[in-house]
Amino acid sequence: IEALGVRDSKKVTDEKILEIAPKLKDFVPYVSYTLSPEEYNRVGITNMNKVKAILHNKVLSNILKKDTYEYSYIVVDQFALVSKYFEHIKDVPEKVTNIAFTPHAEDKCLSVAVSSILSRYIFLKEMDKLSEKYGMQIPKGAGPVVDEFGKKFIEKYGFDELKNVAKMNFKNTEKITSN
Repeated sequence: IEALGVRDSKKVTDEKILEIAPKLKDFVPYVSYTLSPEEYNRVGITNMNKVKAILHNKVLSNILKKDTYEYSYIVVDQFALVSKYFEHIKDVPEKVTNIAFTPHAEDKCLSVAVSSILSRYIFLKEMDKLSEKYGMQIPKGAGPVVDEFGKKFIEKYGFDELKNVAKMNFKNTEKITSN
């Protein structure tokens, strides 16, 4: 895994991720869930830490069902206070609780770095699918490039279709629609 160049996905180029992730997928067990922009908008949870907590828990619950792994605890990058994480998942039926929350875990734990690489890879592939579907290269992130894309997208497909490619509660959406 180290020989492939795995480390925090924020420190690896998208091109490198596209190269190494398929190799990782061949021998690393994983589970992933993709929350499309349309699903995100429909669910209506605007607290991103809550969304991440629910999806982290769902992935952990389901990977543990795949096989009987020997482990003492699970390392998760700490993106929220531990108490808040568990508050966010209080209503889910199955909870994974033997977790070691570690700030900047991608830099400290190879399994978390692998997870971040695979997650970014899946994200990039989903963005490619959306770009192909709409015949427009959809930019990632935020900023002026995204704002300009949003305006062009609305001109071509209309405002209602924007919910299928963008999180409607983000500030970019306000900027795009107010001009």
